[in-house]
Order: sequence, then C-alpha cells, then structure tokens
Amino acid sequence: MAVQGRIYLLLLVVIFAGCKTARQVQDPEYARLAQSQCRAWHGSDGVGGAINPVFPHLEGPHPVDEYIRFALGQNPEIQAARKRMESLAHQVPVAASLPDPMLNVTAQPEPVQTAAGQQDVILSASQKFHWFGKLDARAAVAESQTNVARADLAAAELATIAQVKQAYYELYFIQQSIAVTEAERRLLGQIRDVANSRYKAARTSQQDVLRADLEISNIETELIRLRQQLESGQARLARLLHVAPQTRVLALDRLPPEQAPHDLAWLQQLAVQARPELHAQLAAIQRDQQAVKVARLEYCPDVTLGASWIDVADAGISPVANGRDAVLLSAGVNLPIYRKRLNSSVRSAEAKAVASARQYDAMRDGTLEDVTDLFAKSRSQQDLLRLFEEDILPKARQTLEVSNQAYNVGEIDFLQLIDNWRQLLRYEISYRQLESQLRQTLAELERVVGGLVSTPSIESVPQPQPLPPPQ
Repeated sequence: MAVQGRIYLLLLVVIFAGCKTARQVQDPEYARLAQSQCRAWHGSDGVGGAINPVFPHLEGPHPVDEYIRFALGQNPEIQAARKRMESLAHQVPVAASLPDPMLNVTAQPEPVQTAAGQQDVILSASQKFHWFGKLDARAAVAESQTNVARADLAAAELATIAQVKQAYYELYFIQQSIAVTEAERRLLGQIRDVANSRYKAARTSQQDVLRADLEISNIETELIRLRQQLESGQARLARLLHVAPQTRVLALDRLPPEQAPHDLAWLQQLAVQARPELHAQLAAIQRDQQAVKVARLEYCPDVTLGASWIDVADAGISPVANGRDAVLLSAGVNLPIYRKRLNSSVRSAEAKAVASARQYDAMRDGTLEDVTDLFAKSRSQQDLLRLFEEDILPKARQTLEVSNQAYNVGEIDFLQLIDNWRQLLRYEISYRQLESQLRQTLAELERVVGGLVSTPSIESVPQPQPLPPPQ
C-alpha cells in the first residue's frame, strides 16, 4: 500500500501543477482586458470609463499622414486583426505537436493472486505517434491559415488608411464649403448694401433689399447645416482614430497637389501582385491543398506505443512466489478500414481547394473591374476639375462681375444679379466637392491596388482661386 500511496501522491502533484499553470495569464493584454471588464461591470464609473478620452494634440488642423499614423496604432479593427493573426500563429506548434501521453493507474480492490505474488497496482503509460508526414501537413495547414490572417491584417491596415483619408477629405470639403459660403455671404452683404443705396436714391424698389435679406437668411440656414455636417464628419474621423467624438479634428486649409495615375495597365498589374485580399486567397488555396494532403494521410494508420508496470507483492499464496514486479510493452495501430468515410473526406477537401481557387479567380476579376472603374472615375473627375478651373469658374466670376456693374447702372434687374450670384456659389461648392471626391477616389484606388498609385508622370489637381472682389 505504500507504493500505491506514493503513486497517487505523484498523480495529484501532476494534476494540481497543471491546473495551476492553466490559470496563469500569458498575454498581458488579456490581463488588462479582464480588469477593464471587471471595472465596467462592477465599477461605479463603468460607463464613463467606456468612453474614449479626448486627445488635445489631435485637435485643430493636422496633415492626413499624422492622423493615419495615429490610426494605425489605435484603430481597434487593426488591433483585432493583429490579435487574430497572433492567435492563429500560436496554433502552428499546437498542430505540429503530438497528443498528450496517457497515464493510467489501475487499482484492484481484490488483488489478483498469481504464482509470482499478489498484484496490487498497475501503472501504464502510452503515446500515440502519427504516420510520417501527418504532423508536418497539419502544421502546414495552420501556417497557411496564419498567412491568411497576416494578409487580412494588411488589408485591414489599408482599409483603415482609405477610411481615414476619405473621412479627412470629406472634412476638408465641408470646411471649404463653410469658407466659400461665408465669403459669398460677405459678397452678398455688399450687394445688399448696393441695393440699399440704390433704394435710398430712388433708383430701385425696396423689394431688392428684401430679396437680398432673404438670400442672406438662406445662407445662414446653409451655414447651420454645414456646421452640423462638420461635427458629424469630426465624429466619423474620431471613430477611426479611436478617440472621443468630441475631439475637434480638422483638415488643413490647403492641401498639397494631388497626384493622379495615368497608366491603367500598370495599376492592374500592381493590384494583382500587391492586393492583400488576393494574397489572403492564395494562402487559403495553399491551406486547402495541405488539407487535402492531411485527408489522404488518414489512410495511413497511427501507432500507439505503451508500457505497463505491475506492482507485485513480496509474498503470495504460492510457495514459489518471487515478488518480482512485471513490466509489459505494448504496440497498437488504428485500422483505417472505413473507406467510405476516408474517401468522402478526401473528396470534400479537394472540392474545397477547387472552390478556393475559383474564388481567387472571381476576386481577381473583381479587382481588375474595381481598378478600371476607379481609374476611369479619377480621370473623369480630373477632367471636370480642369474644366471648372479653366472655363466654368472664370466665366461665372466674370458673369457676376459684369452683372454687378450692369445692376449699378440699371441695365439688369436684381433677380438676374442674384441668379448669377447663386450660380457662382453652386459652381464654387461643386468645384470643392469634385476636388474632395477625386482625393477620395484615389484613396480607394490605393486600397484596391494595395499601395500608392502615384507614377513618375503625374497630373496635379488644380488649386482653387480666390473669389473676385465685389464691385
């Protein structure tokens, strides 16, 4: 019984040591997560602690690159993708490892009497060994799945960069719209002063002054709407930065000239080579091919080797008992005889690999379509900007200037002057919107092709010109 006691004590030590190790936290981020959840559920300031803080150094106008750098380190979607990749990477050694060995203890309430002596306890240990190549194939599957997650992480980073740029350029458009509208309001105020002077000189009716006041009220209404859009745009950009929505992020008042690509074939080639989503699908194909190899290796048996030790008492019922302990060796294999199951497993793995390959073809075709569409859209927006810069805006400004002079001498009525002013305001806003849309299109194009789209031969976005002074 002393031997049995020592064996049971050894088993208890092994079990409790393993359980204690299982309770240890390996990832420091997980420890912080557990603590934050505890505070959120049980703390008195749980709701307040769940709101992101305001980052004062991000408030005010900043270049888009500065916001991008901050988002790459703070955005929770990127952090989640990084942790998913890390989780799958830790599964590679798991897949490449043997299963745990088995340790069995057999105690006999009524010990078996043998000629050698009484058998008190049997201690057995066994280990399963997979067929040659199985562990390597399973590790290759896990490694390919990690490569999928690694490409997904790159795609998440590019998507975040594109979203930050799009939110930034939308904010830029709203800021420019507010600036243009305020400038036009000042211009309209001067037009109203001219109408008021003409009314006092009995050269026009009071109706012109009232119409000018009404247009100023409409401008004030538009400014209220734009300022609401500004706050909404700031909240959108703050969400991508993972900061409080109250953080007053702003775009620069003037942006450097944007660069538009001119070579569609080069962009398509770049997208096929560099887009992370395509790399993820290629890794998925490799994963499924390795899974086919694993399924085929299931036809081969696995070997289980074991050893048993039998504690034999020193004395027994037999007068020739020697009390020697017995040692037994064992070897066994599983019998893969259910061919229907094995064949179905292989066919399923092969079909999945073919499906992944076809999915890659569909994704590649969609990528080429997206590149072509975004390229055509950017070229169209580039041409429209040039048309606005070289033709529409100069003529609209000249028309307002001429009509302003004509109104001063009574050659046109006030309605015509106001209509020309409205057209100029619409054209100015449309020009800023086109400029913002072109930058957003190029940001989306960068995401699709997997990187920057600038080439040595570029065309710059025309810069807006200041409004003409009123006469």
